Amino acid sequence: MIVTSILLILLAVALLVAGLAGSSSVLLIASIAASLLAAVALVLGARQAAAARAMAERNPSEADSGVSSPYQQAGGFVVPSQHVSASTDHGGTGWRQPPGPPVDTSALVAPVDDEPAPQLVPPADAARLARLDHEVWVVDAHPRYHLAGCARLLGEPEQLPVGEAVDLGFTPCAHCAPATALLTEQGRTASGGAGG
Repeated sequence: MIVTSILLILLAVALLVAGLAGSSSVLLIASIAASLLAAVALVLGARQAAAARAMAERNPSEADSGVSSPYQQAGGFVVPSQHVSASTDHGGTGWRQPPGPPVDTSALVAPVDDEPAPQLVPPADAARLARLDHEVWVVDAHPRYHLAGCARLLGEPEQLPVGEAVDLGFTPCAHCAPATALLTEQGRTASGGAGG
């Protein structure tokens, strides 16, 4: 592909010179088209070269199977590799990232260690929660958000809006039921404002 792009560049230059010398717009347009084709051929050639390099760097057994392994070779030992996802910085005092993706409440299992179970929240209520700006408490590396007085709020809690907590993937604690409390409070505020 690189040889093709070089030949297309030479053709584009020749067409450009001929177009300028003969004042022919057709040759100038053909020169531009040849330049574009050369660029495409160059990009394709670079991608092929990168793919060939990546394939050559792979372990021969992985290259044969066509499947990448979650293991890396290190001095004769097979060591599991670790994928670390980037944390999201939303400003403020530090990094906030719950451990893993949001919990699927349809297949709820028992909590691990001392982690409380997530509060089951219907999708419509979860959408309403995501729009609220009421403050809740979270702890880095723990997947739940809590109300201020929750007994299961261990570690160094940090306060943030419930909408941001939901956006970051935190789920409500079943022990203090912040979703119920916040939605009830929002309903009282809305009905009190409507009646006044």
